[in-house]
Amino acid sequence: MMTATDTRSIPRIKHAEAMKITAVENEKFAAALRDLRPDDWAKPTDCARWDVRALAAHVVGSAAGQASPREFVRQVRTGKPIVNEIGAEFWWDGMNELHVRERTELSVDELQAEWAVNSSRALRARRRLPRPIAMLPLLKLPAPVGRKPVGYLFDMGFTRDTFAHRIDLTHAAGTTFDADAEHDGRIIADLVAEWAETHGEPFTLRLTGPAGDTYTSGENGERVELDALDFVRTLAGRVEGTGVMRHPLPL
Repeated sequence: MMTATDTRSIPRIKHAEAMKITAVENEKFAAALRDLRPDDWAKPTDCARWDVRALAAHVVGSAAGQASPREFVRQVRTGKPIVNEIGAEFWWDGMNELHVRERTELSVDELQAEWAVNSSRALRARRRLPRPIAMLPLLKLPAPVGRKPVGYLFDMGFTRDTFAHRIDLTHAAGTTFDADAEHDGRIIADLVAEWAETHGEPFTLRLTGPAGDTYTSGENGERVELDALDFVRTLAGRVEGTGVMRHPLPL
């Protein structure tokens, strides 16, 4: 019988580890872009309004904002009017749409080249973010996350976004998702730990695939089995969840 990991025993990812994970995820996202065939770029994704090309443009643009406080502020301000225009709810929806619009004229080769530059600069900036600033509780995120320090976003939040979009990209294009226990499994375990804490409902969760494991929280909870990547897609709202899986965790 497989031993289940108690979610309370999962060590949460902190800054130093997060930066190592980010470096690997950046390379994996670059490889996922290289794997795309010419006709894959126009395929629709699970993200409303975005095909594969637009999704990639958002991730590239997001990295540009992470690399420069001035650019991040510009994106927020320029994106605010777009929120109402597209019928969105949150300020970052406008910023995300801006990422796409500002890159409509780039070729796919240019997008990939910009990712290489932006992701490297973003990682450098995030590594150097002063810890006193990272600890400031300035973020107001959707329920069930709520108020969080700046470091929540700049340590793992942006990396989770890239990770989730790599799943979106490969799912849409039908290419292979490069999954392993050390990297992808660690990200998912951290997600499981936070997710369990946010909703408090007992469960036993068996996640299959290379990035999977078995987790338990509380006693006599619902037993769930699904693919590890589908678990992430469900938390992120790409797939509708039922039972304990109805609880989201915005990524």
